[in-house]
Amino acid sequence: MVFPIHRLRKDFPALNQLVHGKPLVYLDNAATTHKPQSVIDVINRYYAMENSNVHRGVHHLSEQATFAFEKARGQLKRFINAASEKEVIFTSGATDSINLVASTFGEMKVKEGDEVVISAMEHHSNIVPWQALCERKGAFLRVIPMNDRGELLMDEYEKLLNERTRLVCVVHVSNSLGTINPVKEMIASAHARGIPVLVDGAQAVSHIKVDVRDMDADFYAVSAHKIFGPTGTGFLYGKESILSTLPPYRYGGDMIKSVTFEKTLYQDLPYRFEAGTPHIAGVIGFGAAIDYFEKLNHADVAQYETELLNTATEALSAIDGVRLIGTAAKKTAVLSFLIEGAHAHDVGTIMDREGIAIRTGHHCCQPVMKHYGVPATARASFAFYNTEEEIDALIRGVHKVKEIFH
Repeated sequence: MVFPIHRLRKDFPALNQLVHGKPLVYLDNAATTHKPQSVIDVINRYYAMENSNVHRGVHHLSEQATFAFEKARGQLKRFINAASEKEVIFTSGATDSINLVASTFGEMKVKEGDEVVISAMEHHSNIVPWQALCERKGAFLRVIPMNDRGELLMDEYEKLLNERTRLVCVVHVSNSLGTINPVKEMIASAHARGIPVLVDGAQAVSHIKVDVRDMDADFYAVSAHKIFGPTGTGFLYGKESILSTLPPYRYGGDMIKSVTFEKTLYQDLPYRFEAGTPHIAGVIGFGAAIDYFEKLNHADVAQYETELLNTATEALSAIDGVRLIGTAAKKTAVLSFLIEGAHAHDVGTIMDREGIAIRTGHHCCQPVMKHYGVPATARASFAFYNTEEEIDALIRGVHKVKEIFH
């Protein structure tokens, strides 16, 4: 396949710089992706020319800002194939989206003795809110185990579902392992027992075509900065039939119809969950990121990223003393590894001196590290703007680490 990698890289100004005198090799995309110039331009234009609050003004600038803000909601609705724009709630990101569900749906549905099911590979943001909820309610957190390849044990998942299960919360793509979970099948199993499902989609949306109606997710959480958009913004998808039954998450301006000292009436969906002045520039930039991404051929992107992952996996596997963490049959562009005799943080520091940006640590997945009996891993994660030459640089970096420590 001829993928227009060199043309696309020109769209991302951050990629064209030197780090410690060497060309930047950015392989930390699971943490955050870089932004194309079109997204940067839209954000700059908002602050330079359109800066105004949304929904509340009748003057020209406010109308412009509101139009761009709501246009982004429509883009996101189409991007994930939601049934209505009412099902797209702007938040500060996937973490905020999950907390919104825990603080509304969770508070309403989970009682003493009930159970919430999560998986062994969850990011802390899809563990801690449910753990805290269960502690408050006297409920129980149940965990779907995984094997050493980093795949969920589906037979064990089926056994966990019972009449006390009030919600299943599962990651679509693991940020620490790259595993793609069979969320459509997991949702079907839960729905057969009347159990709703929340999916953490933060790592999935830039690699996999997401259709929330096809997978039948009840909730789906996304961060903009994982898909070439700004930090500090994202959205929660929720089925309108569920969201319409939930109380507000936060209280303040723009989420009300009327206020008296005796009673407050709240806005309809989606605004009842969007109190206060939102991250307007971020949302508009998010819309621009989706516009940029949708102009690409998703199938070509997925194939190219798979080729990068396969090339890197094969090359790392051939190096003595390198251990791969997470070898699921179905995974996307995340490669976690250890180098014998070197702590992951030392690996990251040496790589950085070579201009190579990888992530080291527990990746907000300490239970995953415990499963593998390690304190941390080094993680290289790819996007469509990475190249085979950058994988070559990564492999040279690994040999540099081995040279220093052996």
